[in-house]
Amino acid sequence: MLKQNTLKESFSLSGKGLHTGLRLTVTFLPLPAGQGYKIQRVDLPGQPVMDAVAENVVDTQRGTVLGKGDMRCSTVEHALAALYALGIDNVLIQVDGPEIPILDGSAEPFVREIQRVGLAEQDAPKDYYYITKKMEFRDDKTGACITLLPDEDFSITSMIAFDGKVLSSQFATLDSMDKFVTEVAAARTFVFVREIEQLLLAGLIKGGDLDNAIVIYERQTTQENLDKLCKLTGAEHHDATDLGYIQHKPLVWDNEPARHKLLDIIGDMALIGKPIKGRIIATRPGHTINNMFARMMRKEIRKHEVQAPKYDPNKTPLMDVGKIRSLLPHRYPMQLVDKVVDIKENSIVAVKNVTSNEPFFVGHFPSEPVMPGVLLIEAMAQTGGLLVLHDKERPETFSTYFLHIDNVKFRQKVVPGDTLIFRVELVAPLRHSIGTMQGYAFIGENCVAEATFTAQVINNKETSEKMK
Repeated sequence: MLKQNTLKESFSLSGKGLHTGLRLTVTFLPLPAGQGYKIQRVDLPGQPVMDAVAENVVDTQRGTVLGKGDMRCSTVEHALAALYALGIDNVLIQVDGPEIPILDGSAEPFVREIQRVGLAEQDAPKDYYYITKKMEFRDDKTGACITLLPDEDFSITSMIAFDGKVLSSQFATLDSMDKFVTEVAAARTFVFVREIEQLLLAGLIKGGDLDNAIVIYERQTTQENLDKLCKLTGAEHHDATDLGYIQHKPLVWDNEPARHKLLDIIGDMALIGKPIKGRIIATRPGHTINNMFARMMRKEIRKHEVQAPKYDPNKTPLMDVGKIRSLLPHRYPMQLVDKVVDIKENSIVAVKNVTSNEPFFVGHFPSEPVMPGVLLIEAMAQTGGLLVLHDKERPETFSTYFLHIDNVKFRQKVVPGDTLIFRVELVAPLRHSIGTMQGYAFIGENCVAEATFTAQVINNKETSEKMK
């Protein structure tokens, strides 16, 4: 089971802000499991903290800006992309000003420091959200579109298009996060010369220069206008007839702008709050549609707060009825688990096919057959028993008994023809043969019941010998 990660130790980086031009320092600190990404403005009274989630995005003009109350923090996407891509789940980001420093315009400086300090594994499972169906979000005003498809891993393709001679159409693909460091992290943000004056008038990119951005001169202007822009930005004189890329460092890749869009998407997707398993195809992406999509994803995750396990009925089960009977004492009509399809150190997934021939339907109820809720809880408990007993020697000598049941919820009727999928997780390791488990029952993608229960595992042979 993959576990959550944080940083082994803190680190800091300093540089100027892209939009403010201020000298800023950002510090990354470890956080306990389950905390996610948080941002703290240490320069403000009370040093306020906010969650780095999509709902807290207040502006997407030339970057992602998070805000809560009077607190603001912009240019967060490059740092978040590095954290997300390197598998870090919980971090506090402290900054002494209104934005994270731009550094060289890429995620590479953050990646270097993360690799230097290393990751610390935490005692909590990594909480992935699995994409099970096609999802799409469009912005008809800009022609932007983000499509999300089911996939075994997290991968992205970005396609950009501009009406220009230097940069027209490009695409880039990241098939695996393992390749982020070598294929995406160094991709820098980019700007067109024709946009610079408007951005400066809007009070933005005061810290932009030829060292922290790709600058694209692709529409010829007069030498007078270009000289004016060079003076405003502190750039060297440039021949107005010479179109092309005019930053100091040459392109790392021919499609570096498209690769930077991959980086931005990853940074904005980090605001979903959970790592996802799925494939993103982004056409003409930008921070605005990225954030709209991240918000939509957060709503989807809340709708399916507890996600159903993946179940392929064509795969050979890990345990069939015969194996289950060798572990559990239950027999007809009380054996309520048909097969086990997945088992890990602290979790198990099992299946029960509910047929019209179940004996309890005779009286519950003759005209409206509904599976009793107490039997749903019993089936979860049997699944938990299989988790506890599957690796014990002579499991037939053990019995599992309820001690108490809490937080029971029934959300939907279970009727003949339904296929129940149970997922049971150990909340804490067994102590003195007593364990607490969290159980869920699903039909398709819908959680139909859940409960927390504590059980005791008793070795009947040892008990019998003590009684003698």
